[in-house]
Amino acid sequence: MKTKNQIETTPGIASRRNLNARTFFPLLAVIGAAGTLLAAFAFGQSAKEIRGATPYVEIENEPPPMLIVDPPLTNLLAQGIVWIQWRVENVRILPVFGKGALNVSPRVGHFHICVDDLPWLWADASNLNTIDIAGMPPGPHKVRIDLADANHQVFPGQSKTVTFTVTGTGPHRH
Repeated sequence: MKTKNQIETTPGIASRRNLNARTFFPLLAVIGAAGTLLAAFAFGQSAKEIRGATPYVEIENEPPPMLIVDPPLTNLLAQGIVWIQWRVENVRILPVFGKGALNVSPRVGHFHICVDDLPWLWADASNLNTIDIAGMPPGPHKVRIDLADANHQVFPGQSKTVTFTVTGTGPHRH
């Protein structure tokens, strides 16, 4: 067992005896940084500000939905794999469809995705935050992403088109 004197002089043990300017000021900086971090959490944005309104309460006068789309990630674009990240505001992407679902609060919707103006499209209600298209041939392409309501009507002004070029020698197959 250590004596009081041995404990006080053991490196790393803060005591009145070895707490000098060399150890005190770095300790003060750590305490200050921790306090700042705690204050940021304590006085940061609320859960509602970050995650949106609770689904348990009907939202009166919902603001219009908004679609935000990023350019495709370049990671595998040369190989014909296109990843387009997106986010929405004031609408939840869910697999809920039909005229009756138009009155749901908070509002629900999904995407219609069209590639290179082809006469067909697909609906996506997965809420995965990334549209994933594989096997795109070399050359210029465009993808139109429409934010649609539960009855397949595009919300006014919520259609985004992303253009890109696949530079590789051919599509990548999985």
